[in-house]
Amino acid sequence: MTITKSVTFVAKDGSEDKMKELLSAMVIPSKAEDGCLFYEIFQYENDRKRFMAVETWQSEKALDGHKASSHYAVYKSSYEPYCDDKYSDELEILG
Repeated sequence: MTITKSVTFVAKDGSEDKMKELLSAMVIPSKAEDGCLFYEIFQYENDRKRFMAVETWQSEKALDGHKASSHYAVYKSSYEPYCDDKYSDELEILG
């Protein structure tokens, strides 16, 4: 069973560019991982401080592999100084 998540980030004032840089750096290596079916980062056009990662993984094992990757470790250790809020949701694909 696939796992689809959305993760929303709200950048601190003045940190939009740095947040964009950190999140964008995750796309190419994440897409190259085994079990990654979809991985994109979006920036809201009407609120440039808001970003959303949408990702679909083939299995829990694939998602665990992503969380153990070196690029995930860099992101995890770097984003907090630039982020005002972060939350995630599990999504169900309809149709």
